[in-house]
Amino acid sequence: MTQRPSRRSRWLLLLVPLVVGVGGLLLSVGLIRPEPGVADSSAPGSGVSSDNVPAGPPPRGPARPSAVPAQRPGQAPLSPEEAEREAQRQLWEKRLERARFTLDSYRKSTRYPHESRPIEEHPDLVYPQSPERKQPLSKEQRDVSLTLKQEKVYVVGDEVVRFFVGCENASSHQPLPCEVHSAVAREAPHMAQAGSAAAPVPLDFNDTGRNGDEVAGDGTWTGSFQPSRQGFAMFEGTLRVEFRVRAGNNAEGGAFFDIVFTPAAPATFTGKVREVIEKGSLQLYVGLQVRKPGRYVMAGRVDDEAGIPLAYLEFNEELEAGAREVRFQVFGLLLHDRKPDFPLRLRDVEGFLLREQGDPDRELVKALYGYVHTTQPYTLDRFSEAEWDSEERQRYLAEYGKDVAQAESALDGLSGRPADPKAP
Repeated sequence: MTQRPSRRSRWLLLLVPLVVGVGGLLLSVGLIRPEPGVADSSAPGSGVSSDNVPAGPPPRGPARPSAVPAQRPGQAPLSPEEAEREAQRQLWEKRLERARFTLDSYRKSTRYPHESRPIEEHPDLVYPQSPERKQPLSKEQRDVSLTLKQEKVYVVGDEVVRFFVGCENASSHQPLPCEVHSAVAREAPHMAQAGSAAAPVPLDFNDTGRNGDEVAGDGTWTGSFQPSRQGFAMFEGTLRVEFRVRAGNNAEGGAFFDIVFTPAAPATFTGKVREVIEKGSLQLYVGLQVRKPGRYVMAGRVDDEAGIPLAYLEFNEELEAGAREVRFQVFGLLLHDRKPDFPLRLRDVEGFLLREQGDPDRELVKALYGYVHTTQPYTLDRFSEAEWDSEERQRYLAEYGKDVAQAESALDGLSGRPADPKAP
């Protein structure tokens, strides 16, 4: 026969859950606190500290050195002086890291002169400007896109520029039939005397394989424009070609092209190029007949033997009237770093005379498009491996070096090591 528990035992069994529940309630409202050093696990992840102060958001960015650096387990507590020294040490370590990064970045970015740079630094200038873009046919017809391209932006003298217009499905990019049914050339609206110097001139766009159109019926409408012979022989500045397009579903829209026109070039390239190795670099001198003296800004590109773009070259100097030369430098260290296959080829030389006042701010020189000159097949040992140098570069390197030396000296002082006597 099973023995029933006594009355006292039954009362104890009833009191145990009651006591546990009341204790939990008191802990939750903070009337009973856990012993110091024991984490309160009653509300994990609640964002409230043991003192009932809401925890702030985590810091953004790198944390500043704490006035009381974190101690490792078992490490003896730091005195206030030691804590301050450790905080200073952490601060100067970060300053040293930043100073070294600035110095190294500047040194690397100025290894070559600004007029002779790797062409990957100028991805938008690897080839002369030949803009292409897409845009909706109109605000109402966004399912049809116009595909637009122009041969060039800068037009000089008797040069002709062509424009290309097509249509496609905005989603699938499949070609759609369309036609350019009207087009005019006029002064751009932002020109100071827009509309007063010359009347708008109608232009012809066609897809019949004539007047500059390459393939009849391919869906690309081509328009040719020669400003000097189509009403703008005395104009200088920005011209706008506006046109209207009708798509296959009778939807209609329009767009425009802009060009910058110089009627008479201030200088003319002669087409002659001479090459010479000077100061460890390859110099390419391009002949120029200068009609107007002033500051000329020129640019050229250099490819290796296989046609791989290598360097973007610039010229920015004052030139007097008469027979002159534009000097393009292929820097020696750049050749050693890139190790191109010789001979090199100079191409797409262009430039302008800079105006100090007025709009436009330049007078264009007719460009030399395509390959202009092929060099001799040199070996790399003919060129210098020295970094580019100048008074300005040395001044900046010295200033950035002072920041590094200051941080190193401060760290040496905090660690008790003697300072470097060579430090500035």
